[in-house]
Amino acid sequence: MADPKSKNITWHDGQVTRSDREKQRGQRGVTIWLTGLSGSGKSTVAVAAEKALHDLGKATYILDGDNIRMGLNSNLGFSPADRTENIRRIGEVAKLFTDAGIIVFTSFISPYRADRDQVRAIMADGDFVEVYVAADLETCEGRDVKGLYKKARAGEIPEFTGISAPYEEPEKPELVLDTGAQSEEESVAVLVAYLKKQGYLSA
Repeated sequence: MADPKSKNITWHDGQVTRSDREKQRGQRGVTIWLTGLSGSGKSTVAVAAEKALHDLGKATYILDGDNIRMGLNSNLGFSPADRTENIRRIGEVAKLFTDAGIIVFTSFISPYRADRDQVRAIMADGDFVEVYVAADLETCEGRDVKGLYKKARAGEIPEFTGISAPYEEPEKPELVLDTGAQSEEESVAVLVAYLKKQGYLSA
């Protein structure tokens, strides 16, 4: 956790613990960190997985990259420094959701390994599940309904991950989803099965 700029603050605990909240919900709070290139299927998997878990009666939420940049992080661009701050803020928000006993999905390119590792570092053991959505660049470009890759290759979008900015693949993710070879349903089934096996869907 970063040192606060202000020194005249104190952490306040409530009377309801994380364990209390998790028992009430019948699940364990966790951050499912979906990372991968633009167009790899992060948001698609997050939306479908959230619906699957909601149908099982689980409390869930999605923090999506574009949505967050419309509000909380609307003052950030795509420079390396801004990307790092973007992920730092999301990590702190995801940590709060996890403490609340929610299963939170984050759908962010999050291209830098150090930034993802920093989010993991502020979480307790088992609270951060890194999921590499591993579609290759050709597959992602083929899904580019917004035309972003085309614009990036034409130089119209600077610092675009995979074209003019780097993407650092996870070295040891908890889970890899090959959305180039798997259907949406297969990817979601693999993710939900992992969560069940690891005990996140029961308190």
